[in-house]
Amino acid sequence: MQWKALALALLVERGYGQAMPMMRFQCSQLVVDRLDPLVNPGVVPSPHLHQIVGGNSFNASMDPKTHDLPASSTCTSCTFSEDFSNYWTAVLYFRARNGTYRRVPQFVSEGLRADGGITVYYIPSPNAKESVKAFTPGFRMLVGDATARAEGTARKVCHRCMPATGDNSNINCGAPDSQSLPTKMCAGGIRSVITFPTCWDGKNTDSVDHMSHVAYPVSSSTDVSVGAYGTCPASHPVKIPQVMYEVMWDVSINVSFSLS
Repeated sequence: MQWKALALALLVERGYGQAMPMMRFQCSQLVVDRLDPLVNPGVVPSPHLHQIVGGNSFNASMDPKTHDLPASSTCTSCTFSEDFSNYWTAVLYFRARNGTYRRVPQFVSEGLRADGGITVYYIPSPNAKESVKAFTPGFRMLVGDATARAEGTARKVCHRCMPATGDNSNINCGAPDSQSLPTKMCAGGIRSVITFPTCWDGKNTDSVDHMSHVAYPVSSSTDVSVGAYGTCPASHPVKIPQVMYEVMWDVSINVSFSLS
């Protein structure tokens, strides 16, 4: 898997410099393994390697009908001890000139403390009067395409070559972000950002493809807005908080990458 093809999964219990309330926290790495209870439940090993964070009851199956995250987990790798949700992403590899591969480590976002992992955001609507429904227990969703080999139409998976420190132009998936991974040295690493849909059908906590029960708004202030912006389509009328991942990759020693 390469390019924008970050296959991301979520199990859950404003752009342009405008300040808005949000919850931002770090989840340290729990495990790196070939497990994917969402796309390949019960399959060991799964076709792809993932970095997983969150509750320690994570396993290859996790049937939501029988696996209760809060009851099954005794601790979490996330900042908030009450968050037993699991979050996972693809793993980035460095491809050497001799054809060998080496996993690129993650490091914590600037200003936070953790052992690698993922920075997680829960972002409400910029309209404080708008009704936004909390996630139903057992809710699952996925973003990304594990088969993609070129840039596509997805507007919510992007990468940025970061400076050594500070980044004032931190708008989500706006310039200089790109669907393509940077090919030059990045003093502050590569930042990958993944934003999940904010519209729900109001009925299903999952779907066959793990995507159809949610949707992005049909209209928003811009394609790079952060938070539960815009108008939901009639098929998915319920507004939910926007979940966003931020993953920092330590690429200080290499410039050619592949996602697994």
